[in-house]
Amino acid sequence: MKDYCLRATAADGKIRAFVASSRLLVDEAASIHKTTPVATAALGRTLTAAAIMGLMSGNDDDNTTISIKGDGVLGGILAVTDGLGRVRGYVHYPQADVANRADGKLDVGGGIGKGKLTVSKDVGLKEPYIGTVELVSGEIAEDIAAYYVISEQTPSVVSLGVLVDCNHSVKAAGGFFLQLLPGDWGDIIDKLEAHIASFPPISQILADGKTPEDIMDLLLSPFGYEITQKSEISFRCNCSVERAYGALVAMGRDEIASLLTEDGKADIECHFCLSKYSFDARDLQKILENSN
Repeated sequence: MKDYCLRATAADGKIRAFVASSRLLVDEAASIHKTTPVATAALGRTLTAAAIMGLMSGNDDDNTTISIKGDGVLGGILAVTDGLGRVRGYVHYPQADVANRADGKLDVGGGIGKGKLTVSKDVGLKEPYIGTVELVSGEIAEDIAAYYVISEQTPSVVSLGVLVDCNHSVKAAGGFFLQLLPGDWGDIIDKLEAHIASFPPISQILADGKTPEDIMDLLLSPFGYEITQKSEISFRCNCSVERAYGALVAMGRDEIASLLTEDGKADIECHFCLSKYSFDARDLQKILENSN
């Protein structure tokens, strides 16, 4: 079954909800970057959040970027998505590791440490919208929720989870966002908080065989809801020979001339999918000639 995300409205339009299952895309990212379990969990939570946030935009061509920079051993995470939930990303130090928490769970917060989370939304205007908040815990979900409250004044409940198997593959991954839309909320906040207070981790719910439809029903059945959209999400990199060539050109004449003299070639590696693009001496010479 492919990864996908459901969108729904509830409580007469006062709540909007997104529930995603993302095991395949997280497992693909972990396989590409050969991440440790804690790096898999950190990257997977961020990729899942990015895919959901991309679908929120409502425009296929919009781009959303989540950048996390911390002082922990993982360094930071970058995830980029379009409006179709096609996401790519990497963790700065994928082989870094940290001891599990006292409760035996992966210590994502310890791996990230203290720092900042930045969300950039490119919606086709002259400048992207950029919001930055201090990390609350480094556990990703709480930090995303804090971003929405502080930068977008949108009360949000965010849950993100990745369950890593003993062989380091991804057993389950997913997330949900619940957001209150502008209006008279009445006692909805209190009811919602009470309802979800005892929810187990979403990764465990998914590992137990529940689907996003099941989870949406568990979350919203007391409020009356309607599923309005189902969208496939995936790990998808947009790198290409043309983009790599453009990156090479952007290095400038001096750097290219140095590569030509010292190495006689240039190798460009994509940070997101680790694809490599090689350019020989003729390619470098052509760039130099065209830049005259």
